[in-house]
Amino acid sequence: MTQVYFIGAGPGDPELITVKGRRLISEADVVIYAGSLVNPEILQYCKEGAEIHNSASMSLDDVLVVTKRAVGEGKTVARVHTGDPAIYGAIQEQMDALKPAGIEFEVIPGVSSFLASAAALKQEYTLPGISQTVIITRLEGRTPMPKKEQLSYLAAHQATMCIFLSVQMMDSVVENLVLGGYSIDTPVAIVIRASWPDQKILRGTLGTIADIVREEGVIRQAMIVVGRVLGGDYELSKLYDKQFSHMFRDGVEADSK
Repeated sequence: MTQVYFIGAGPGDPELITVKGRRLISEADVVIYAGSLVNPEILQYCKEGAEIHNSASMSLDDVLVVTKRAVGEGKTVARVHTGDPAIYGAIQEQMDALKPAGIEFEVIPGVSSFLASAAALKQEYTLPGISQTVIITRLEGRTPMPKKEQLSYLAAHQATMCIFLSVQMMDSVVENLVLGGYSIDTPVAIVIRASWPDQKILRGTLGTIADIVREEGVIRQAMIVVGRVLGGDYELSKLYDKQFSHMFRDGVEADSK
């Protein structure tokens, strides 16, 4: 029987949690949530009497002690992370620590901030003829990057790029992207606190965005989106092209007029 659930709480808006995630939080006896990023309004879904812990001030060992104790008492634990826990969620080390103890767990996906940012921008990341690839990455900080994943290497692909946890190093981000091959006029958007009530969007190019970020004083909780999808012409999708056949629709010949 599953006793521990790793739940993606979404990017900020408490309604952007999955139906399943909300239900499991409401049923949990113990809730451990990442208080530095998870909207505390998520806690309104907890049942009366639930034991609640903010992991912002807890170490991995602290989290595991609470989790294992609760499981030993026959309780259900909701481990609540921001966005989708598979992206920079540090859940692998938690799950791997539960396996030797024979503790059953399940992961409930959530809406990542890079997707909430696309919604805020009203932007598709994969436009035909522009980019069909999305790179999710970050600039090297306290967590080192493998050499082949450094920003300058990834920039060579000229794909749409969503850069987490790096806005406080915007000058270095720009330097690496330009070094890797993006032109200085490449469009950039910064989505601050995507889906929160105080969400804010900044737009510029690689040549201007560092100054804009500095002027605004942005240092955290911001997604950097880079790529030609943010501006310019693109090809229409074949999916809805009346001349394009697929298994659900027969194509028609082009109008000869």
